[in-house]
Amino acid sequence: MEPEQLRALLHAVRAGERSPEEALEALRTLPFEDLGYAQVDHHRFLRQGFPEVILGQGKTPEQVAGIAARLRRHDVPVLVTRIAPAAAAALAAALAPVTYHELARCAIVGEPLPARGGTIAVVSAGTSDVPVAEEAAITATVMGNAVERLYDVGVAGLHRLLARQALLQAARVIVVVAGMEGALPSVVGGLVRAPVIAVPTSVGYGASFGGLAALLGMLNTCASGVSVVNIDNGFGAGYIASLINHLPAVQP
Repeated sequence: MEPEQLRALLHAVRAGERSPEEALEALRTLPFEDLGYAQVDHHRFLRQGFPEVILGQGKTPEQVAGIAARLRRHDVPVLVTRIAPAAAAALAAALAPVTYHELARCAIVGEPLPARGGTIAVVSAGTSDVPVAEEAAITATVMGNAVERLYDVGVAGLHRLLARQALLQAARVIVVVAGMEGALPSVVGGLVRAPVIAVPTSVGYGASFGGLAALLGMLNTCASGVSVVNIDNGFGAGYIASLINHLPAVQP
């Protein structure tokens, strides 16, 4: 339930348009709901500004659809991450509308929140990093943000990045996704005044150790405005970028 819905319900009770019993029924599942296999948090939108997000990995298609159906009762957008095509198909058969982004392994039930704030730029070092970058971009979009994408601009061809500095300078938050040695966030961080959220990916040959080399490189960045999330955590980066973007604007 969104804050506006709750406010409208309270006004209706005060005006005598809804009875206290009807309001109680509407609020009955507001904190959380026990489905046996999941404790669905219906209060998260009020606490954090966005509904509970479903991690599809490790859940059956029926469990994903069941949780999403309960969340959709409150007319909120539902984001499912790390969802396989078969589970996405089952979700689409149970609920509508469902938009499945196969590259990002994300599904959206309902419509994204209206965009507000500035622009979030999502940058990838290579094409192989795009699935993680897309997870960040889709997350930010459904949470109500305008997103610009800039892909395959890694340090092996730095001129590709430098040619798009106008896009970087216009962004309020920048998510930078890179594998291999993970150098790109440091470069971007040295060019802009916006906060940079670095996402290491598991892309790379043996000595990259499944993204550990990129993670350590990003944690040791010499650029001051860079923070780092976990390996392949595009969702976490997109979520944090949205929170930053929705903060009140600070005049320069």
